[in-house]
Parts: sequence; structure tokens; C-alpha cells
Amino acid sequence: MKNDRKALSANEWTSYNFSETDQSKGVKSPPVTKPVPENAQIIVLPKPDNWEWQLNTDFTQATLNRKSNRKFSGEELKLEELSYLLWSTQAIRLKINEATSKRFVPSAGSRHALETYLAIFNVEDLEQGIYRYLPEEHGLIFIYAPEDMNQAISESVKGQTWSTGANVVFYWSAIPYRMEWRYAVASTKLILLDAGHVCQNLYLACDAVGCGTCAIAAYNQTAADQLLQLDGKDELVIYIAPAGKI
Repeated sequence: MKNDRKALSANEWTSYNFSETDQSKGVKSPPVTKPVPENAQIIVLPKPDNWEWQLNTDFTQATLNRKSNRKFSGEELKLEELSYLLWSTQAIRLKINEATSKRFVPSAGSRHALETYLAIFNVEDLEQGIYRYLPEEHGLIFIYAPEDMNQAISESVKGQTWSTGANVVFYWSAIPYRMEWRYAVASTKLILLDAGHVCQNLYLACDAVGCGTCAIAAYNQTAADQLLQLDGKDELVIYIAPAGKI
């Protein structure tokens, strides 16, 4: 058990010879996001240009209101509100180059090893199914509709059926090599820190649109990866958060 704590210790990686990383060796960096499949139809989300209501959000009040919610009202989530949640958590505010971007959450070396997937239940103008968020385009692509959405989502979260009452379930996956390319042995710790930053932004952004969320770390790894059609090695689920109107 104690040996499992090594990834938490800075001593395990600050002494590492970072001249041995792929970055130091001149290996080309992995891209800042997953590519968009050829011929994929992109659902363009509303941009924040005219979102005057969000500028009036009281950060202090949102912080005081921050709590986990597992009960949702069933009210439809507006597409603009979903757009705001995605924008607040993973949208690209500045693309520095093909390998590096600045977003609204911190990430070690601006590597941003996470991808965002959504299980949509009740969102304006969107059919039920699994989607992937495109942070560069600020859009979505539809992947597929599970035969039984409720069952598929429940299995992925180890039977926590309350999650299927949400408007949308956020799934964050990690592409480890995106971080490993620069940070090698430190990557596991850094990826998990990044996931925490993203989920906290979701909590605070939810308050601005009358939503609640509850982070889930106790999930079925195999079922979650299969739900998103991931290989579980080069990309795998690391965090889940159902979100819905309250």
C-alpha cells in the first residue's frame, strides 16, 4: 500500500533526468486536441460574446453555494447553458501552437491532457447520445446513441442511478502521452491535478446557470471506457460528473 504513494511524492520525479523525455529528445509533440473525424458534422455551440448574464455572476456567492447535488429538476438545459459549462471548463482561449494551448483552467506546461465527452439526456436541440467536445471549434460531434442510455450510464458509474436524472453527464478522459511527452514520470500526478481544476470550474459554472453537479471518482473503468469507445490505455476515463438543473 505504501509503495502506491510514490506518485504523490515530488521526490519521485524532481530528481528525474528530464533530458530523457521525448520533448528533450526532439520527438514531435502530440497535438493539443484529438483530431476531428473526417466528414464529421460539427455542432457549433453559442459563443460567449453576448452572454451578459454570466458577467454578473457573483464569484463569492458561487463559492459559498458550491456543494454536490444528486437531485435534478428535470427541466431542460438550454444549449447556451451547456455551451457555458464547456467554455468554462475546457475551451481554448489561446492556441499557442499545435501542441500547446491556454484555457480557463491551469495545466502543467499548458499540456491539457484531458478530453471531454458528454452523455446527453435532456439538452435543447440535442438528441440523446454520446458526444465529444471540440475545444478549438467550441463545438460538439455526435458519436453514437447507446441502445439503453440509462443502463449504459449506470453501469459506467457502478450503479449510481441518480446520475441518469442529470441533463448531461461529463466524462473526462486522459491522453497520458500528451503530458508524458514533457513530464515523463511526473505525468500521473499532474494529470490528476488538472482533472481537479476542471471539475471545480464545473461546480462554480453550474451555479451561474441554475445547475448542480456531483463529481464521481468511484466508477467502472472498463464500462466507462467502453461507453466512450476508448482503448483504456492510450486514452482512458479519469473523472465523471453528472450535471443538471436544480
